[in-house]
Amino acid sequence: MIPTRKLGRTNHHATIFGLGGEGILRTSGYFKEAEQVIKKAVEAGVNYFDTAPAYQQSRDYLGKFLWNYAKRENVFLASKTHDRTYGGTLSLVENSLRRLNTDYLDLLQLHDLREKEDLNEIFSGNGAIHALEQLKNQGKVRFMGITGHHDPDILIEAIKRYDFDTILLCANAGDSHYLPFITTIIPEARKKGMGVIAMKVASQGHALSSIKMQEAFDFSLSQDVDLAIIGCKTPQEVEQNASLARNFKPLSKEELANIENKTCNFVAETNFFKKGMY
Repeated sequence: MIPTRKLGRTNHHATIFGLGGEGILRTSGYFKEAEQVIKKAVEAGVNYFDTAPAYQQSRDYLGKFLWNYAKRENVFLASKTHDRTYGGTLSLVENSLRRLNTDYLDLLQLHDLREKEDLNEIFSGNGAIHALEQLKNQGKVRFMGITGHHDPDILIEAIKRYDFDTILLCANAGDSHYLPFITTIIPEARKKGMGVIAMKVASQGHALSSIKMQEAFDFSLSQDVDLAIIGCKTPQEVEQNASLARNFKPLSKEELANIENKTCNFVAETNFFKKGMY
């Protein structure tokens, strides 16, 4: 079995490896290939699935195939909204529910927070936060979260403004070298009882020029996170990541430092998605 950790205040015990919305899911027209990845994830015991309207046909793949292999009550399904407005977010979520073939989302996240202007619009009178609250009251959304990999200050400001349930952030072995997220945001999120989900574990593969996938996975999961989502291109990648999760053992301070040191000369590769790097 893949080990689980309680996801913040949600009471869901998430597998430490969740299927990310990248990889084969972030494509269009690859239904056969996507089905095999989704099927393998369920067979491996994964119980956390990630998607977003921005991820091409990811929602269509999950809606068409996930419920063939998994019971709805056994799956924690997380989606996102990149729209900052009340009406736009309501429309996006209704579309997501239809395409995902479900009556509710376990988690709806405000997607890719980057600028102070994003927050000002979200929390305005016509902002997306009011849509999230309405959807939660209607039972169409169970929990509310935020995501970001651009600027840690923006995420810190967001969790000061509102009591979110979860945060999805980058947490990898090169994080400390440039605009760190792990040491700045996670402690603040934990003070508020938020669940913490790691992404960019291998920097979309770029970190693997300096470290092995096992080192990347073990480093991220040795931080104060509840799980890591990883996009997979093939069923073999799903099984490889599930195996890493099954064999995970927390790293010592010395082991963490050793892996971190290996990425010292690969700052851009491990942090290419952050503010000022592109």
